[in-house]
Amino acid sequence: MTEPLVLLPGMMCDARLFLPQIAAASAGRTVIVPQIAQADQIEDMTADLLAQLPPRFALVGAGLGGCVALDLIRAAPERISRIGLIATMASPESPQFAATREPRIVAARSGRLADCLREDVPAAALAPGPARAAVLAQVMAMGLALGPDAYARQSRALQRRRDAQGTLRRIKVPALILCGESDTLVPVRRQEFMAEMIPHSRFVIIAGAGHLPTLEQPRATTDALQAWLGAPLLLR
Repeated sequence: MTEPLVLLPGMMCDARLFLPQIAAASAGRTVIVPQIAQADQIEDMTADLLAQLPPRFALVGAGLGGCVALDLIRAAPERISRIGLIATMASPESPQFAATREPRIVAARSGRLADCLREDVPAAALAPGPARAAVLAQVMAMGLALGPDAYARQSRALQRRRDAQGTLRRIKVPALILCGESDTLVPVRRQEFMAEMIPHSRFVIIAGAGHLPTLEQPRATTDALQAWLGAPLLLR
């Protein structure tokens, strides 16, 4: 029986981040896109998800969703049949970078959420080209729909995230690390290093994409995910 596919969106994103991939995958399996904006710690997000998700599932996370995916496989490896990480960073935030989130949290709660969203995903984080403006508009729409309280909670979760590099080494299921070649927020080399730490991992660079390959290059991203989903499961 084909396992369900769980997709975890990135910071201030919802199911729209994965619309092309949902359309492709849902023809042959159940696709679940849970919300991860209700807690301000990744471990609490993990606990909430484990209480509501199926007993076993394939898992893909992007950005913050990737951090949560890593915590899920740390907490319950027996429930995850395979894991995909998109634009994800396994290391914790430096104190200096975490401190830069404080003024943005204040600004978001003071009515300037749109400015914060532009700072978090600037145009330079995406590949140049005609699709860039439309993708940025979609990011803005998702972020404004989630609102300033979700922004504050998710910012806190990223500030406090634990080092997940040890978890990478313990992954025993098929793993996909997928990144856009022009991602300036989570550079290719950093994601490649993560792939090197995971046994049985597949590393894919999406040409013509930056930080949001699911929207920037939906066909190439979907093809990579479909190939990974079709790969044989490994014996534990």
